[in-house]
Amino acid sequence: MLEFSPRLTVEQVEEGSDLAPKFDANGLIPVVTTDADTGEVLMMGVMTPEALSRSVETAEAHYWSRSRQCLWHKGATSGLVQRIVELRIDDDQDAVWLRVRTEGGANCHVGYRSCFYRSVPLGTADAGTLDFTESEKVFDPLEVYGDVPNPTQL
Repeated sequence: MLEFSPRLTVEQVEEGSDLAPKFDANGLIPVVTTDADTGEVLMMGVMTPEALSRSVETAEAHYWSRSRQCLWHKGATSGLVQRIVELRIDDDQDAVWLRVRTEGGANCHVGYRSCFYRSVPLGTADAGTLDFTESEKVFDPLEVYGDVPNPTQL
C-alpha cells in the first residue's frame, strides 16, 4: 500500500509536493468524481487510505462503501469501471477530485449516467418536488445487480 507523507507543517501541506491527505475522525476523505471530457459531476463518495492508495496505484477508482462498510472497486460488479484520467487533491489535502472515463457510460447504481440525476427547483413553491435531469437509464439495475434492495436507498 502506498504510504502517505506525515502532515508536518501548513507550508508542507498547502505548498509542498508531498501527498499528505487528511482523513476525518472516521478515516474518510470526501471525493468528487467528474467526467474527464465534459466536466459533469458524476458522483460524490469517500475514500479510506487504502481506497486512495489503490486508486493511485491502479488508476481505477476505489471508494469506501459506507452502506456495506467495505472497500469498493467501482465497476467490479457492474463492469462500469471508472478509469482515472487525473486525481487532484485540494489545498489543505482534505478532499479529492477524480476526473474519470467510465466504461459503459453509467456511474450510478440506479442506472443513470450521473448520481446527480435530479434537480431541486429554486425560488418556487415546488422546491419539495424534484425534477429529473436525465430521462433515460444507461442500464437496468435489476439485470446487473438482481432484485437486491440497496441499503443506501432505505
